This record gives sequence, C-alpha cells and structure tokens, in this order.
Amino acid sequence: MDLQLNGKTALVTGAHRGTGHIIAHHLAAEGARVVLHGFTPEQAQAAVATLRDNATSAGTTVDVHPIAGDINTDAGAQSVLAALDADATMQPDILVNNYGTADRGNWDDANTEAWLDAYQKNVLSAQRLIRGLLPGMRQRDFGRIINLGTVGSTRPNAIMPHYYAAKGALATLTVGLAKEVAGTGIRVNLVSPGLILTPEVETAYLARGKAKGWGDTWEEVEPHVAKDIPIGRIVRREEVADLVCFLASPKADALHSQNIRIDGGALDIVS
Repeated sequence: MDLQLNGKTALVTGAHRGTGHIIAHHLAAEGARVVLHGFTPEQAQAAVATLRDNATSAGTTVDVHPIAGDINTDAGAQSVLAALDADATMQPDILVNNYGTADRGNWDDANTEAWLDAYQKNVLSAQRLIRGLLPGMRQRDFGRIINLGTVGSTRPNAIMPHYYAAKGALATLTVGLAKEVAGTGIRVNLVSPGLILTPEVETAYLARGKAKGWGDTWEEVEPHVAKDIPIGRIVRREEVADLVCFLASPKADALHSQNIRIDGGALDIVS
C-alpha cells in the first residue's frame, strides 16, 4: 500500500532511541522527510547518521534531519520550533509526540515534584510543540498529530501513579484537541501500546524466565510472559511504527479522536 507520504514532513520527538527511532525509520522508508528530535545535538545527529548508514547499506536513500532541544522546558521547545521556522522546507505536516518517560515510583515515595515532572515529560512536552505547530497546519489545512500513550491511561497499575495519571491527561488532551480542529484537514489520534518487546523488557523477562524454569531463550520464555495476551506474544516496536505511519497518511483521513490500543488484545497482564 502506498501511504502517500512522499512530500510530507514529519517531526518525531525522542527519535534518538527506542521506539521513536524505529518510527522515524519507518516514516523515512515510506518517503517522508523526517526530522529526528534528540535532547542534545549529538543524540539527534547520531540518530540521523544511523538511518542514513542503514539506507546506504540497503542501497536506498532517506531524507532525514536532526533537531535538538529539551522539550521538557519552554525554552527548549522554543529552540526546536525556531529551528523549524528557520527553514521553510522543514515545516512538519506530521507531528509524532513519541517522547515520554515512565519514571519509577509508587504512592508512598512519588512526591509532588515527581508528579509535576511526569506531567512535564508526558503532557507539556507534547503540548508545547502542538501549540507551536498547529497554526501552520491550519494554514495548510493538513496535519497529522499522533500522540504516544499507553493502555495504562485507562487501565493503570498501582505502581507509577504519577506516570499513568500524566498519560491519562495526554489522552484527554488528544480528544480536546481533536474537537478544536474539527472541520479542518487536521487529524489527531492517540496510539496506546501495551507491553512492547524492547531490549530492556527482553532482558528482564529472560532473567525472570530462567529463575522460574521457563527456559533460557526468548522463544521459550515469551509464551509464559504473553499467557494473558490473546495473540500469544508481545507487540513489537515495528508494529507500533507501522500503525503510526498509517495514521500519519492521507489514507487514515477517517480516523480522528481515537485512542487506538495496540496490545495484542490483552485484557490484563499479570506480573
């Protein structure tokens, strides 16, 4: 399927690592010009270099560019927006608010500062860029804003209450923004992954699996980890990236104000 992303420009926050980097890679492979955000110039430049090297090895090219700034602060977000404004060709049609963090804590030790920090990282980091880029999307009458949430925004655990509360706020922000841009060519959606297979997740569960006698390889351990997931496995980051790419495309014009769970159909995951 041609997602019709040629000629579109996308900004992916937190694209210097993890799921954000994979999302940027998939968008670039679909033909979009992709701006990879990192918190430092070194992070952003290294991420861009990796994508370019991978493309060269595969005999292809990608249109990718670095941008840096601490979007957890007003000044840092403004520096990102100013850099985009300085180049008319870099105005994002697509904003993927991938960045967010799940800092540890519980009801006993997560103090007010931790709660405010979670809100800065998981809500205001997105709000700052939305506010800055929305006027341009309105002017062009086209835009895709995709926020990365979690199934925990509607099904939180007891731990990390500050994180889940912040992601819940991001979910309501998404709905409110979708209503704000009703009647325009802008579409706003939330992607809510469940448990995703990351190197950290694999390492942790391999250690648990070995201790419980499940086996020593991921192929042996995964069925135990995914026993409550109907598809029988954990969602891959590449699948999240593919969903984001579709939502970013003109093909997804009918999808608006949605909270799309990508969790393998899990009802609950018991630790």
